[in-house]
Amino acid sequence: MDIVDIVENTKKIYMSENSLETLMDMERVLDALDLYAFKNWQLGELVEGPIKEAYWTEATFMWPYKGMPDPDGGKRLLEYKAKVEYIKDKLKTPVQIKDYDDFRPGTRKPKLRIDDVWLVKIRLPNEIISDVVEGYIEIEGREIDLSELDYAKDQGITDTQSMEMQINQGVTGEENV
Repeated sequence: MDIVDIVENTKKIYMSENSLETLMDMERVLDALDLYAFKNWQLGELVEGPIKEAYWTEATFMWPYKGMPDPDGGKRLLEYKAKVEYIKDKLKTPVQIKDYDDFRPGTRKPKLRIDDVWLVKIRLPNEIISDVVEGYIEIEGREIDLSELDYAKDQGITDTQSMEMQINQGVTGEENV
C-alpha cells in the first residue's frame, strides 16, 4: 500500500458525486449499527472504494498496527449479512527531508518509511444500505423505524421489552390517529 494510492482514491471520491453519496450512505449504515461505539473504529481512514456492485458495496479502511479496531465491531456487522476481512499490510510513506541522507540515492525523491497497518475490507449488502437510508432496518424478521429507536434511546429505555411496549403503544412523540 502506498500513500499516493490513498490520495488518488480520495481525489476520485471528491470528483464523483455518486462515489461521495455512496460513501456517505455506507457511513450512515455503520453509524446506525453503532459500529463506532467499539474501540478504535472511529479512527479508520478510507484507503479504497467505495465500490458499488449489483448486490454489494465495498470499502477498505486502514488503522495503525497498534490501533487495530475491536473485532467485536466486525462481528456486529456479520449479524447484518456484511462481510468483514482483516488484513495485515504495510504502508509506504515518504520521510520528512532534513538533510541529504533523507533522499533516495541518485534521485530527488525522499526515502520511504514502511509502517505496519491493519486494513479492514467491509462489504455491505445494498439492501441494508437502502433500508437504513430510508430510515428502517429489519431485525429478526421485524421492520423497525429508526426514529422510534432514537426516541427510546433519548428516553433512557435500554431493555428491549420496555422499548417494544413504548413502540407498540405509540408513545413515540406522535399522536395516535
